[in-house]
Amino acid sequence: MPLITDFALPASPKHLELPEGTDAKAYLVFVTSDDPVTGQSWCPDVRAAWPALEATFSGASAPALRVVEVGQKPEWKDLQNIYRTNWKISCIPALVRYERVNGETVETGKLMEGEILDKKKLGEFMGTTL
Repeated sequence: MPLITDFALPASPKHLELPEGTDAKAYLVFVTSDDPVTGQSWCPDVRAAWPALEATFSGASAPALRVVEVGQKPEWKDLQNIYRTNWKISCIPALVRYERVNGETVETGKLMEGEILDKKKLGEFMGTTL
C-alpha cells in the first residue's frame, strides 16, 4: 500500500514536488494525529474514512497517498494553524489532489469528510469507476 507518512510537508502547495510527467498528480490526505491514549484518530470522520482511503490507495497500480497529520484537537482547532492558512484545509479528513498547471503546482480537487465515503464522488475524484 503506497501510504507515505514520513515526507517533509513544504510550507505551501506551490512548493509541493510532483512526480515527473505531464499528467503528474500528488494526493495528500489531511487527518488528525492519533490520540495517545487510544492509538486511534480522535476524529470520528477520520476513523470512518480511513478504510475507504486504504482501499483506494492500495494495490500496485494505485497512486501514492501522502498522509499529513494536523495534530491533536487543540492544534487543529487553532484557526491560525498552517493547514488552515497555507493549505486551505477547513475540515478533516480532507483528500486533496495537486497537479501542475501552467508550470505551477495547484489544487485540482478536494473531497472532505463524508464525501470520501461516497464511492461515486471518490471514483470521479480519482478518475476511475469504483
